[in-house]
Amino acid sequence: MSLVSVHNEWDPLEEIIVGTAVGARVPRPDRSVFTVEYADQYDDQEQVPSGPYPDRVLKETEEELQILAEELGRLGVTVRRPGERDQSATLATPDWQTDGFHDYCPRDGLLSVGQTVIETPMALRARFLESLAYKDILLEYFASGTRWISAPKPRLTDGMYDPSAPAGERLLEQEPVFDAANVLRFGTDLLYLVSDSGNELGAKWLQSAVGDAYTVHPCRKLYASTHVDSTIVPLRPGLVLVNPSRVNDGNMPEFLRSWQTITCPDLVDIGFTGDRPHCSVWIGMNLLVVRPDLAVVDRRQTGLIKLLEKHGMDVLPLQLTHSRTLGGGFHCATLDVRRTGSLETYRF
Repeated sequence: MSLVSVHNEWDPLEEIIVGTAVGARVPRPDRSVFTVEYADQYDDQEQVPSGPYPDRVLKETEEELQILAEELGRLGVTVRRPGERDQSATLATPDWQTDGFHDYCPRDGLLSVGQTVIETPMALRARFLESLAYKDILLEYFASGTRWISAPKPRLTDGMYDPSAPAGERLLEQEPVFDAANVLRFGTDLLYLVSDSGNELGAKWLQSAVGDAYTVHPCRKLYASTHVDSTIVPLRPGLVLVNPSRVNDGNMPEFLRSWQTITCPDLVDIGFTGDRPHCSVWIGMNLLVVRPDLAVVDRRQTGLIKLLEKHGMDVLPLQLTHSRTLGGGFHCATLDVRRTGSLETYRF
C-alpha cells in the first residue's frame, strides 16, 4: 500500500518530510539566480551575497526544525528528514555550472498528488539535483507502491531567463519549468501559479502528468514572484486565507470564488540576517495545516493566531526565527506525503 496518499492541504496529517538547514548557502550569481531571487540587483551583480549562510542562522534553524519534527511526532505524525549533502560542490551541465542552495524546503522540488510523487523541473539551476537529498525516502515510497515520476530535466540555458523583464515575465516559455511550491491541492482541482518560478508550459506538462482526474488551473497575475503558499492558504473545505496585498476580486481563481475567504491581518516583521531577506513579511502566513481544526503557526503572529481561533482552528505556536533569511515558513520547510481522506471535488 502506497506510503504516499495526499489529496489536499488540510486532511488529517499522517506522514511528512521536514527539511534541513545544514549546509545552506546562496548560490553563485547566474541568470537563474537573477531571475528567481535577485532581479533587482541584475545591474549590480557583485552585491549578491553568495556563499554559506551564517553558522548561527543554520544552527538555530536546525534546532527549530527538530522541535517542529518532535511536536508533529507527538501528534502521531511520521516524520522523515533528508540526509546531508555538500552544497558547496560544483554542479555542471554542458550549458552551465553552479554550486548548491539548500535542502531546507522539500515543498519546492517534490510535488505529492494522490499516490504520486513528482520531481519538478525547478527554475533555479542550483536546485537541479535537489531531489538527491530525498532519494532514500523516495525509493522507500516507490517500494510501497507509490508512483514516482520526474518531469523532463530542463536545460535552463541563458535563453530561458530574462532578468530585465517585468516581474512575472522573467521565466520564458522554452521548456516546462516550475517549482512544486507553485501548486496547491484542492482535491481534483490543482491551483498553479504562473510566475517567475513557474511558466505556462509547466502547467501544461503537469496537466498531462496528473491526467483527467484532475484539473490544473493556471493562475495569472496573482503573484509575480515565487511560490503561492504565502498568497493563498487553504484551511479546510470551503475556507481559505488570502493575502490582501495580492489577492482581489479581479484575480481570485475562478474555482475558489464560491469559497469563504478570510483576509490575513497585518503581520509582525520578524526581521532577517544580512543585507536583504529572501521573502517578505507575508512569510508569516506560511502555515502548516495538521488537520482542519489545527495549524502550525509562527508564535509571533498573534493577530493571525487570533483570526484563526475565531474561525474554529486551534494553533500549535512554533517558530522559525530565520524564515525571512532562508526564504521559507512552516509550509515551505515541509512536504506532506500522507493524509487521511479520499479524492474529492470541493465546489460550494
